[in-house]
Amino acid sequence: MKPQYHFYNNTKFALQGFLAMWRSEKSFRIELFICLPLIIISLFVPCSLIEHILLIASMIFIFFAEAMNSGIEAVVDLVSPEYHELAGKAKDCASAGVFCAISIAVLCWVLVLAKALGILEFPNL
Repeated sequence: MKPQYHFYNNTKFALQGFLAMWRSEKSFRIELFICLPLIIISLFVPCSLIEHILLIASMIFIFFAEAMNSGIEAVVDLVSPEYHELAGKAKDCASAGVFCAISIAVLCWVLVLAKALGILEFPNL
């Protein structure tokens, strides 16, 4: 039988996931201490609503990628407690996802800030 959807329980599980990452993932704590101030700073950047959303979404995307990375690492550690080449490959690929998310965020921030400071100009599309 398929379990019933329950908003309260699903929210509780998600918050438990954040707490687990906070407790066990140093990289998550570092990303949190970098991203939260940037999200606040983004509110004061003189840019359009779409650009504000882009700045904030790029930070949230890092948290998403880190959550997927942490989940993959936990499952790999569970099923392959000893070193295996494929386990290492899975972890490396998950880490590459976090790297891509951080790269996208840096690119978004550089372009939006360069436009806001008048360093770059983009045509209206």
